[in-house]
Amino acid sequence: MDWDLLRYFLELARTGRLTAAARRLDVDHTTVSRRVQALEKKLGTTLFVRTSSGMDLTEEGRLLLPEAEAMESAAARVQGHAEQPANELGGVVRVGATEGFGSAVLAPYLASFAASHPRLTIDLVAVSAIVSISRREADIVISLERPRRGPFVVTKLCDYVLLLYGARTYLAKHPPLKSLQDLKHHSLIGYVDDLLFSKQLQFVNEIDPPERFTLRSTSIAAQLNATAAGGGLSVLPAFLADPEPRLEPVLEQEVRFQRTFWMSMPEEVKQVPRIRQTWDYLRKMIDAEKSLLMAER
Repeated sequence: MDWDLLRYFLELARTGRLTAAARRLDVDHTTVSRRVQALEKKLGTTLFVRTSSGMDLTEEGRLLLPEAEAMESAAARVQGHAEQPANELGGVVRVGATEGFGSAVLAPYLASFAASHPRLTIDLVAVSAIVSISRREADIVISLERPRRGPFVVTKLCDYVLLLYGARTYLAKHPPLKSLQDLKHHSLIGYVDDLLFSKQLQFVNEIDPPERFTLRSTSIAAQLNATAAGGGLSVLPAFLADPEPRLEPVLEQEVRFQRTFWMSMPEEVKQVPRIRQTWDYLRKMIDAEKSLLMAER
């Protein structure tokens, strides 16, 4: 069976959209369509049907999927043996992470790692959403939820702390905060509840909520900037808020949350040198950030 055609089948099966599969494969969407049609012609069957939500697998497509994934695993193992020596890593490694952690903590380290390997490119997918490892949206995924099922390698990467912060200018203009009950006199900045991508981000129910929100956003960067501008109080990761000179924590004993980042990768790619060494590097470098992550001032 033609592995090149199966690559296009797999990406379309995982993304469900021609344009999304094309972005993953770095080709035009018409190329994906042609390759999938060529595979269908070669097999003498229809693998996808077009629906209002995208491209859905037919029964024949669902039967082919595990066989294609088995070939993908074999190809990954072959690629791992054929790659350059450890000091000459090459290719692309895609790392998925939450927006704040990815941009503030991971980006500098990953850029430095890639710079030390001229043939290596790191794709950092730092978004306010879940990056799916089961759909192979990334080679390595760092998430708030531990993957429960699937052929994945999973490890605890680190814990981190979130505190309640306010801008110094805001705190100077509003009633003092001596207890949780004082929060009723303040405004809060936080997440849009019905758009939360992880239950680990539900903080407001654990404190005495204020009377109103001045701003709610799906973006932690937007929350940080709005808080620093004096728009209200916000529960923020210490690794984002502590380096911001306009902010200071309040009610540290009463409002302190601890969460965990989990790192995972598909079982079949763990021996691919560029992915394995990126994985090892991330585990090593995160130890240097413990004081920042845990708000140990």
